[in-house]
Amino acid sequence: MRDVTSMMEGTEEREENAAEPEPKNSDESTRPEDDSEDDEEPDAVAVVEEIQRVIESVVQFGEYRRIQRKESHNLARRFKHMLPLMEDLRDLHQPVPQNGVAWLKSLRDALLFAKDLLKLCSQGSKIHLALEGEAVMSKFQKVYKKLSRAFKGVPFEELGISDEVKEQLELMHVQLRRARRRTDTQDIELAMDMMVVFSDEDDRNADSAIIERLAKKLELHSVEDLEVETAAVGYLARERKGQQEESTQKIIGLLNKFKRIAGMEETSVVLDNDPAMPNKMFERSTSLVIPHEFLCPITLEIMTDPVIVASGQTYERESIEKWFNSNHISCPKTRQPLEHLQLAPNCALKNLIAEWCENHNFKLPKICTSCQETSSTDNQEAIPSLVESLWSINLEHQRKAVERIRMLSKENSENRILVAEHGGIPPLVQLLSYPDSKIKEHAVTAILNLSIDEGNKKLISKEGAIPAIIEVLESGSIVAKENSAAALFSLSMIDENKEVVGMSDGIQPLVNLLQNGTVRGKKDAATALFSLSLNHANKDRAIRAGIVTPLLGLLRDKNLGMVDEALSIILLLVLNYEGRQEIGQLPFIETLVEFTREGTPKNKECAASVLLELCTSNSSFTLAALQFGVYEHLVEIKESGTNRAQRKANAILELISKSEQI
Repeated sequence: MRDVTSMMEGTEEREENAAEPEPKNSDESTRPEDDSEDDEEPDAVAVVEEIQRVIESVVQFGEYRRIQRKESHNLARRFKHMLPLMEDLRDLHQPVPQNGVAWLKSLRDALLFAKDLLKLCSQGSKIHLALEGEAVMSKFQKVYKKLSRAFKGVPFEELGISDEVKEQLELMHVQLRRARRRTDTQDIELAMDMMVVFSDEDDRNADSAIIERLAKKLELHSVEDLEVETAAVGYLARERKGQQEESTQKIIGLLNKFKRIAGMEETSVVLDNDPAMPNKMFERSTSLVIPHEFLCPITLEIMTDPVIVASGQTYERESIEKWFNSNHISCPKTRQPLEHLQLAPNCALKNLIAEWCENHNFKLPKICTSCQETSSTDNQEAIPSLVESLWSINLEHQRKAVERIRMLSKENSENRILVAEHGGIPPLVQLLSYPDSKIKEHAVTAILNLSIDEGNKKLISKEGAIPAIIEVLESGSIVAKENSAAALFSLSMIDENKEVVGMSDGIQPLVNLLQNGTVRGKKDAATALFSLSLNHANKDRAIRAGIVTPLLGLLRDKNLGMVDEALSIILLLVLNYEGRQEIGQLPFIETLVEFTREGTPKNKECAASVLLELCTSNSSFTLAALQFGVYEHLVEIKESGTNRAQRKANAILELISKSEQI
């Protein structure tokens, strides 16, 4: 699976006891210092007016991206609370002394830095903000640190600030200090989904379920949203000027997956490492400009079969049919509901395109009719008959029907809905208990595909599918076991299903798969166990099932490439008393210390987080870690680790220091 950018922690971080010196960061906005030595009122008034403009511009920002929405709203609200101060300062009649102007400038700089961050969270790429969620949250911490410092040294007397506003500012200072020490709780399921989609293996049925769920979580499931995201990704690529190419490619790859689900053409990308030519990012043609009216509004490609919809807009036939097949009944361009979904050929435009192509020696792409998917009409007619065949007493008819439904349910959301609407879920659940291994494999995979749809998740669980899926997980073929684990992960997105899986004894076979399965099986089991362990009772069940031993094996076998998954699960289990006792064994602590020395930055962060939980709960764990040489590794992490890893390392070092004093 996985190239992990951000794995959340399942617990609130402890407050830092002392403020850390703020390091200089190359990605922070640097602004020229105001070298004016004039301490008279006009300078102060100018700065106050600039601060007011900054506050007003922030207030006008649109909706914030979902991942950082809560934190962004909190920060924007603090901007509004500063307006009374600006009103007081704007009405000052006496000259403002030098230290007053200096303070105003420091406040302005802090607000400008905060504004840049809020602008990013309002207008930046949603995928980038999710992928770099950890770095973005560290910027919020820096913003609060800057603002806290600014409000710590307000020269109230020199500025002549009223007692009422003074009280508000002192309260704001306390709130900013508290906000600076708070660690946001990230969306753990989003973090796991991001891990899965950035896997090199993109041929899994489960991937489409996760991609559709991610599209909804990131609010990137409409054509309009995806067009805005495309522009944001293009801007990001130009800003990077060829740097961080691997990260940019990942973002574009996920964007294209979202576009495929929406029936849109993928973005054609050329990453150019030449900073002087960043605009090649989303170019489609460098030698010939195609008239705008010849391009399909959905794909932005020249149309070969233009058709008119009820709104009067023209689209490429294949693109608008995909749009309709995805359960849309509106015009993609105008967003207005359509009176009907009939298509009329735009013969006049088609002739104009043909004439233009001939004059410019431009060859239209050929339409490969043999490669087109089964039409929606054909599926509507076929699915009821296939569902009926699932009840057949003829084994061969059942086998062919369930295999066909498996394939159709993989193709698109419309087919998944049709299968459910025609009553396909109950017979599929019954087929899970059939003695025929191939039928069971097809059935569990079909259920996995159907579970992509959120409504189907509830229908599947209501039919009692979870215990039957667990039986296949225990006794099915290798592929059936893998897809059973993936199905349990998909169904566990509904919280009540987490408890159902646990109470149906589903944890033990998942742990067995984690221990003895194929590489793919281990990864499916890890993904499911991670999601299920968000439920407190399931943590106990996983520990009793012996999950710690295979997790240690995953940490030691670097060739599996599952260190991040293992550490993420451990980070959940260590919150449990029994989990700490199991994970606190010497071999485990030694392995964790090894990761603080030679792991990736994310490995070091997770290992330090687990060690902090252990060391906080029991001093003997601290002594064991020291025995394996953790101290010098923590010092190095404190200097050069990720923002969160630095805080974790510093907290452990403080525990060690206190224990030595005692």
